[in-house]
Amino acid sequence: MTRAKYRSSDVDLMARMMRAEAEGEGQQGMLYVGNVIVNRLVANCIDFIGLRTIPQVIYQVQGGNYAFEAVQKGNVFYQRARGIERRLAEQNLKHWRQHPARYALWYFNPYAPCPPTWYDQPHTGQFKNHCFYEPKPGTCDSVYRG
Repeated sequence: MTRAKYRSSDVDLMARMMRAEAEGEGQQGMLYVGNVIVNRLVANCIDFIGLRTIPQVIYQVQGGNYAFEAVQKGNVFYQRARGIERRLAEQNLKHWRQHPARYALWYFNPYAPCPPTWYDQPHTGQFKNHCFYEPKPGTCDSVYRG
C-alpha cells in the first residue's frame, strides 16, 4: 500500500527537492527530507490543510515565501532529477518512514545545536545538519496515521 497517490512527474519533482535540500547528507538525509514532504501531503492539518498533491506541497507559500528554501533560492532544485533520487522519492511515496523524521512536518538547519522546540513544535531528532520537528500531540493526529 502506498502512502500517497503520485504520478511520474511527482516523483521527479520530489526527487529534485530531496537532492536540493539534502544532497550533502547522503541518501539517508534525502530520505528524511522526502519523509517530511510525504508527511505534509497526508497530514491535512496545521499549516498543511488542503494540500493534495506533491506540487502543492513543494510550491506551498507560507508567510509570503515558499515553504522550502530550495524553491526560493533555486540552487540544485532546478536541475534534473537523477535516478538515485527518483528511487529514493518513490521509496518515500510507497512506504519509507524512519525516525527522526517518521512523523516530522518540519526540518531546518540551524547552523547550531537544535533547539528543543521550533515554533512551539517538539524536536524529534537530528541527522547531520538537519533538525526535525513533529506536531505537538493532539494537534495533527492524521500525520501518525498516514
